[in-house]
Amino acid sequence: MKITPQVQRWLRFVAGGGINTGFSYLLYLLLGLVLNYQFAFFVAYIAGIFFSYWFNARFVFHVPLSWKGLLSYPLVYVVQYVISALLLGSAVEWLGIDKRIAPLAITSITLPITYLMSKFLLASRKPASPDHLQ
Repeated sequence: MKITPQVQRWLRFVAGGGINTGFSYLLYLLLGLVLNYQFAFFVAYIAGIFFSYWFNARFVFHVPLSWKGLLSYPLVYVVQYVISALLLGSAVEWLGIDKRIAPLAITSITLPITYLMSKFLLASRKPASPDHLQ
């Protein structure tokens, strides 16, 4: 069975998300040893955005790093957070889904949205060439 380039890119995106989650969490734990937990979370979250930009640009969408890309990429996370917060509130308050389980369901909904937004912001900057047509 041959895996298409689109599926390979999706798998790299998911793997990068897993690596980013582990990286951000470990950084949060380490910073939490010397900083207030809220500040540690903030720094780890921002570091996670930088890591995600770097990983997705270099390994998922194969585009060059740029200041424009770096400065626009956090929009993905702003949109993702707003959508997640709205869905989470709806799931818990209106649908009665347990607040410990609801974020897992929300992640499964927002993951494709995050991928598409990342693709739009990163892959749209890539010059068209026969090897990169998706």
